[in-house]
Amino acid sequence: MRIYPLVFKHVFTKMDPEQAHHFAFNAIKVAQRAGLTKVVRKFFAPSPKLKRTVMGIEFPSPFGLAAGFDKGATGIVALSDIGFGHVEIGTVTGQAQPGNPQPRLFRLVEDRAVINRMGFNNEGAERVAARVANARQQLKGDYSQTRPVIGVNIGKTKVVELEDAVGDYLTSTRQLAIHADYLVVNVSSPNTPGLRLLQSVESLRPLLTEVGQLADKVSGRHIPLLVKIAPDLSDEDVADVAQLAIELELDGIIATNTTIARDGLTSDSAKVEEIGAGGLSGAPLKERSLAVLRQLRSLVPAEMALIAVGGVENAQDVKDRLDAGADLVQGYTAFLYEGPFWARSINKGLERML
Repeated sequence: MRIYPLVFKHVFTKMDPEQAHHFAFNAIKVAQRAGLTKVVRKFFAPSPKLKRTVMGIEFPSPFGLAAGFDKGATGIVALSDIGFGHVEIGTVTGQAQPGNPQPRLFRLVEDRAVINRMGFNNEGAERVAARVANARQQLKGDYSQTRPVIGVNIGKTKVVELEDAVGDYLTSTRQLAIHADYLVVNVSSPNTPGLRLLQSVESLRPLLTEVGQLADKVSGRHIPLLVKIAPDLSDEDVADVAQLAIELELDGIIATNTTIARDGLTSDSAKVEEIGAGGLSGAPLKERSLAVLRQLRSLVPAEMALIAVGGVENAQDVKDRLDAGADLVQGYTAFLYEGPFWARSINKGLERML
């Protein structure tokens, strides 16, 4: 019998979703600080057979944790110890900000989905950078061979006007790039007013150009740079982003962020309407995310990395994304439903299938 589903049903569903998230995440971090995750690390560790090199970086597994779970880089080591091949932290903004008013996280259990309007709540680039640096050093010491990879996802501070967005992203880049294995420019969250307007090619070109140049300059090495896009882009807009990525020689694209659509949900429509605005993630996003991935793979060169995220629940979903052309795959929402053994389960399933 699996214990976590019972805990989720009888404990976490009785709690506010954001409180439940903090409670579960804190439990994992407490276990790490007590040395428990280090003791069982071999049990959770991906098989060496799953190693792959992407963007010049060796990943212990193609499966990792998407941005949004560890916004403040407080649990990178703990999350790595339970089997994620990479942990993408953030989204981090140039200035600290509290995010949107609570409640701002909502479960749709019948759909195995979540709606969030968190609003990039984080402590700001300078403070988060110190934690990323410490985690990187600890992982280097803890893993003698292939260590888990750290991605850093950056976004726009809410109070910064769109015309000043580039400078705000550069503030985060200056603080964080040197500590990142790869850097992601997030222009696709629906929860920061106007942010998605930055997905237009005219806005993206200067933003990605300046972030990429500064990241390499402050780091003294090439920092792989990716852009994360929304599933709500039209096929024409996806093609435009792909062409821009080729033109700028980006290292990769992450597809996709959460959606503002509410199509095909089985949850009560009145409940969904009452929840209101926010990005939907989880199982309902699976097909659109996969479609965007396939379109991108047909448009960009093989050496450009594609990271697939959206509706990933099990090892078969990960394999489907890899078969469709993804180089790496990320999950998040199913972690809330499956619990701390989720990454291990996916890695074991992948090992059998691959």
